[in-house]
Amino acid sequence: MKKYINIPLAILLLALTACDSDFADLNTDPNNADGELFDPNLILPKASYDYGDMTTGYTGPILFQSMWMQLMASTSTGGANYYSNADKYVASGSTTSYIQGAWNKGYEVASRIFQMQKLAEEKDLPNLYALGDIMKVLSLSYVSDIYGDIPYSEAGQAEEGNSRPSYDRQQDLYPTMLADLEAAILALDASRDEITSDVFYDGDLEQWRKFGYSLMLKMAMRLVDVDPELSIEYVNKAIAGGVFESADDEAVLPSDNTNGFSNSNANALNTVADVYQVRWSRVLIDYLQATDDPRLPVVAEVPPAGLEANQDGNVVGDNNPDIQFGMPNGYDLNGRATDISNEPDYPGGTGSGDDVAPIGNYSRPTAIYRDRDAPIFVLTYAEVQFLLAEAAIRGGYNTARTASEYYENGIVGAMTAMNKYGGLQISSADAVNHAMANPLDTSSEENALEMINVQIWATTGMLANYTEAWNNWKRSGYPVLTPVNYSGNFSNGMIPVRQVYPSSESTTNPDNLETAISNMGGNTWNTRVWWHIE
Repeated sequence: MKKYINIPLAILLLALTACDSDFADLNTDPNNADGELFDPNLILPKASYDYGDMTTGYTGPILFQSMWMQLMASTSTGGANYYSNADKYVASGSTTSYIQGAWNKGYEVASRIFQMQKLAEEKDLPNLYALGDIMKVLSLSYVSDIYGDIPYSEAGQAEEGNSRPSYDRQQDLYPTMLADLEAAILALDASRDEITSDVFYDGDLEQWRKFGYSLMLKMAMRLVDVDPELSIEYVNKAIAGGVFESADDEAVLPSDNTNGFSNSNANALNTVADVYQVRWSRVLIDYLQATDDPRLPVVAEVPPAGLEANQDGNVVGDNNPDIQFGMPNGYDLNGRATDISNEPDYPGGTGSGDDVAPIGNYSRPTAIYRDRDAPIFVLTYAEVQFLLAEAAIRGGYNTARTASEYYENGIVGAMTAMNKYGGLQISSADAVNHAMANPLDTSSEENALEMINVQIWATTGMLANYTEAWNNWKRSGYPVLTPVNYSGNFSNGMIPVRQVYPSSESTTNPDNLETAISNMGGNTWNTRVWWHIE
């Protein structure tokens, strides 16, 4: 059944208020209630949607991580020149704005959560307050994984007069967030307040508990190299507490285009320039073809011949797996040495006369990615199973199954999640057969870790969770990718491993920003966050 995100006018007005505004101000509008009457549960769906909006679209992921990870590719020429940030690590006219997208949206989510928790505390709603802590950790861990050190312990204190919060070092922040997450999960109590207006789990606290522990697992696995003891401690707590047990448990946000809550990736991919110039990468398509992956015809199509058809997202292409052809990263349509027509395996264009599409033979995303009502995948059962498979391979964790069993579950779960897009459906039999035909290679730890983490890359990529594909690549080193070294790039010919801090921080919080940059050892696209070690 489709969920709808219906937000009352009070919430829409709340979206316009600053984080330090007083709810009493809402009482000046006769259509809105003051803090005494206002139900803070109504803030939860907007905060949830804003989290999904942060992880999609032009707030950053599709313009950075989607192509840094060579999941997608673009000639980034003409109307789609903004994809130079992603495909070639070259700044465009709005790069400064793209850089701050995740930062601004992350703290906007946190601001809503702080307001929700303030009212929840006043109204004795401990479950809602606890969900606020889970959402806070979810949102600000996302921000930290992108930028590194961030304000956390002093965030949300504007009403107390602190508009320049200090930055928590990530090595201090991660233990704090994990402890906060655990406390929030343990605080959930079915005998207390009922959760309403919940677009994730419809108020089911047991499902929220599983989500919390699954998030704990993911965060703790970030630490396998930098702090293995802490990793083991919290992975084992997550396993004992109970993580996702099936695809029915996974955290998926509905979109609702009718009511103004559309999928931001789809918003981007519906623009004419994106329809034409955003293609699947050679790396991804080759990977899917190598194992006859059932997801390939679901996600990829070759458009009909000609520029007009290539620019029309409503035209259905050919999804035959045998003809799919991925675009190599790092090329353009500028007629010089890096023009894609000079690529050794260039397949030629399509169409004729004035209707020629030079990149028409490359595979583009199918219509499921242009559906403004498409779901947003926050954390899936497949990803949880792959992480447990890695934990089983590494040893020292209280895993209950073999790595091979977890891996097989992950493959089947990935296919099941794909079906939630509502496009071409992968049958259970096909999913199981594919998993059994492509078992985990356990002949060495290195081989197993590579297979597991390449699957995480492909699965999160095809589920449009590009930032997670990037973060897990930073952590694991898989897949092994060849950087693009396009002239004028901002990362010295290396795949960026971090987004630089928003320039606005240099004026709004300069001293604390300077301290953070010093602690991190720099503020570049190549500066590693704490948990990302070589």
